[in-house]
Amino acid sequence: MADNEAILLRDEENEDIKPIIVETKKQNIGYRFIKRAVDIIGGIVGVILLIPITLIVGVIRIIKKENDGPLFYEQLRIGKNGKQFRMYKYRSMCLNADQTLKEYLEKNDEARKEYKKYKKLKCDPRITKVGKVLRATSLDEFPQLINVLKGEMSLVGPRPYLPREKNEMGEYYNTIIKVKPGITGPWQIRGRSNISFEDRVKMDLDYAQNSSIKKDVIILFKTFSKVVDKDGAL
Repeated sequence: MADNEAILLRDEENEDIKPIIVETKKQNIGYRFIKRAVDIIGGIVGVILLIPITLIVGVIRIIKKENDGPLFYEQLRIGKNGKQFRMYKYRSMCLNADQTLKEYLEKNDEARKEYKKYKKLKCDPRITKVGKVLRATSLDEFPQLINVLKGEMSLVGPRPYLPREKNEMGEYYNTIIKVKPGITGPWQIRGRSNISFEDRVKMDLDYAQNSSIKKDVIILFKTFSKVVDKDGAL
């Protein structure tokens, strides 16, 4: 890995995001220690809260007759240094979701274009009624606190990418994977589902190169605000 990497500078007049080549900024030991300590505390508190929340979500699924398949959903994601891990979420999609998506995109040109640009759909046929509520409140992400406690994720960081998205990350892949992926990050506070995949990668690159305690605190507070406003949630 070269010492120089592409990072982002913003034009103050038009806010364009432009990648340039400069010396990589390395995280110091103090920052890494504080970040991990906060992750452990947050993970422990989160896992304790996860117990009653899981019971409530399970009961609601039974009442709504959407209890087909396991309550928790596991999906392979790209972690730090490219190591794959199983990310946990509450199930918000129907069974055979991949096949459902494939068939839907084959029949809908506009949806296919939307998915190619954002890697998401505003009207996703895979999402269940209970799943819509979980996503609107971001509760579907709550089990990822298990990943945080295990050290696979952080509270703040780039969004964990799918293995199939590696090639689309292009030249920025090797820089983004230098840091742990996070439950929240720059993508979540700047539009979430309204941000294209290309811009999301650039935001994650910027974070990977310029992360700090101050930036993490700002992202956490802004994330809370976005969740309350349901801004960009699917």
